[in-house]
Amino acid sequence: MALKINSAIAVCGGKLLKLSHFSSCTGTDMDVNLYLPKQYYTSIDDSKLIPSVLYLSGLTCTPQNASEKAFWQIQADKFGFAVIFPDTSPRGDGVATDPEGSWDFGLGAGFYVNATEQPYSSHYKMYDYVHKELPEVLAEEFGSKVDFFKNISITGHSMGGFGALSGYLKNINRYKSCSAFAPIVNPSAVPWGQKAFTGYLGSSNKEAWDGYDPTKLIKHVENLNGNKILIHVGSNDPFLEKHLRPHLLQEAAKGTFWEGKIEVNFEDGFDHSYYFISTFVPQHAEFHAKHLGLI
Repeated sequence: MALKINSAIAVCGGKLLKLSHFSSCTGTDMDVNLYLPKQYYTSIDDSKLIPSVLYLSGLTCTPQNASEKAFWQIQADKFGFAVIFPDTSPRGDGVATDPEGSWDFGLGAGFYVNATEQPYSSHYKMYDYVHKELPEVLAEEFGSKVDFFKNISITGHSMGGFGALSGYLKNINRYKSCSAFAPIVNPSAVPWGQKAFTGYLGSSNKEAWDGYDPTKLIKHVENLNGNKILIHVGSNDPFLEKHLRPHLLQEAAKGTFWEGKIEVNFEDGFDHSYYFISTFVPQHAEFHAKHLGLI
């Protein structure tokens, strides 16, 4: 369906577009923000598409959080890539959420999977939405100048860090690189992930769980290019030991193509907030820019 441009905000050297469209995957209207860097407006070589970075946000977030607090725009202008900020779940009348009203499941907490359990399977198709439908929708409007399919990298925070790792490993020939801020790396073994997987995928469907769990996927996905996965996490993150446990991904990579390729940086004193994310966005931006052929 056609994109609606709700606003175009001048920021740094480009524009942040606040967009919406009807999604056939979720059966709802979806919001998405897109930052078009200065190169989109100044480049005279239309034959070379501008690369893109897909940023998946964490629990409770909307497209606004990272757009306003992560400062990706400065880095996008520096290197010359667009940034995509999808929503974290379907929303609207008739969209099921946690009956207990918690913030870690349901609205704002779609976990980037395709739900198979009712009532969530009617709308919560976030895996297909993010990796299949959204790039096609964006390409209809901006594909003549921006690459949403081939020269694209993926990153995310917390639940979105899980989504980035999972999406990257499930689409290893598509995304050029992957990074994550404080990701949930082993959702099958931690409370946030267990709650989400039970609700969306069913308590007994462990095969479906394994199909999204990065610690399971990494054992079966070849790393023919020798790529690294870049991870940052704060030492003062209150969710570190209970929900994140990034060392489990490194352990799972032992004996695989990915052994020694999972770079986990523990940053002293930092927490889970956007103060942490914005501090290390420059490192992640440079990491992706190299893989996108920009430096």
